[in-house]
Amino acid sequence: MQTIIAIAALGVFSLIAEIFNIRKALVPVTIVGLLAILGLTLNLWSIDPSFNDQFTSMVIADKFSTAFSSLFIVLTIFLIALSSDVYKEHQGQISDFISIKIFLLSGAVAMVSFVNLAMFFLGIEVLSIALYILAASKRLDIKSNEAGMKYFLMGSFASGIILFGICLIYGATGYFDIREIYELSQGAGLPIWFPIGITLMIIGMLFKIAAVPFHFWAPDVYEGSPALTTALMSTLAKVVAMATLYKLLSGLTVGLTYNFEIIIVIISIASMTVGNIMALRQKNVKRMLAFSGISHAGFMLMALLSLSTAASTLLYYTSAYALAGMAAFAVIIYVTKDKDNEDIINFNGLGKSNPLLAGILTASLLSMAGIPIFSGFFAKLMLFTQTIKAEYLIVVIAGVINSIISVGYYFKLIIAMYTEETTEEKQSTPFVYYAVAVVSITLNIIIGLYPSLVTNLLK
Repeated sequence: MQTIIAIAALGVFSLIAEIFNIRKALVPVTIVGLLAILGLTLNLWSIDPSFNDQFTSMVIADKFSTAFSSLFIVLTIFLIALSSDVYKEHQGQISDFISIKIFLLSGAVAMVSFVNLAMFFLGIEVLSIALYILAASKRLDIKSNEAGMKYFLMGSFASGIILFGICLIYGATGYFDIREIYELSQGAGLPIWFPIGITLMIIGMLFKIAAVPFHFWAPDVYEGSPALTTALMSTLAKVVAMATLYKLLSGLTVGLTYNFEIIIVIISIASMTVGNIMALRQKNVKRMLAFSGISHAGFMLMALLSLSTAASTLLYYTSAYALAGMAAFAVIIYVTKDKDNEDIINFNGLGKSNPLLAGILTASLLSMAGIPIFSGFFAKLMLFTQTIKAEYLIVVIAGVINSIISVGYYFKLIIAMYTEETTEEKQSTPFVYYAVAVVSITLNIIIGLYPSLVTNLLK
């Protein structure tokens, strides 16, 4: 709970920063504050445990919540760092944008730390409302308006389904506390409302991670939203939703029934296949990465087939995916910030005009495709190994085939950078893009070479 309180306090400070006229120092001050909160989170058990005990009926600090919260904070630091250049022409609003991202982070931490379904729903709404605002934040851009409205309508519908599921679970058990619900789920005699409630919550969360067949909103929302918001959705928001879905299922039930597992298998294979095939047809980079994200959601769903043992594998996969995505979007935001669109043609000749950023984007895409030495390869390998142990070889076969397909559209962008000619003059690149891109891809390679740095966090 200390982490959530500290994040909320930092959000309030960012919101009122304009009053004290410290707008220019807001980004570095916020980053320092987030680094301090990261240190607090990593040392949570040694900082006044009795303070945490006051809130254990609502949230709890365990290895799972601490590891994922730390990942969320790191990703938010990258997003805040990019804000310094992205919002340089909107200095009067920068405190608003940054505070919204920080409040979003508080919702994300609540979603992986909850032990009460009321706190879970509060967290998901704080995160979702912040995303609705950011998606429509370009108020004079019709695409941004459309993205915000579409995301708001579909997101509200999904939140309603989740809330209905929570109500049915409460009606079946009489509890919001997931520990009490877990104890009751081990016995027999729960009414039919309980599995129906679980099903509705799964459906709502599948929307949040953009898994097939609940993915239709993602390409339009990703394309229409400002590039920095798309980066947030593609990395932080997707990882939060997947970690929360895993926590919900492992915390509410003893294990998935065979019928539930078959449904997860079908959705996983469908998400991988539809995402990759549709990505092959895209000319817009943000739409391509939206379908790529749908495909990666299918890979992440494999973790649900090994609920009792796959937590560390899921943490590793989401870390590898998010770091590669953050490095890729740092380059994409820079290349397309003064353009009318984010088409692949804008990246023509980047390998000659800016070799470093082109190399980083190439490395990021190779990691997403699952090419060694990047952590994306080892993440998929761990996930496949875990799924084979769960005796679902068909999902692994589908995953391998789809990994091969994904190389097609990732290399389409890589080829454009190194084989096409550019007509634009070389321009200076703000340091922040180099910093975020280099640090993100370096961390991606480090955890690829030393996977135990991440996997041991949950052991």
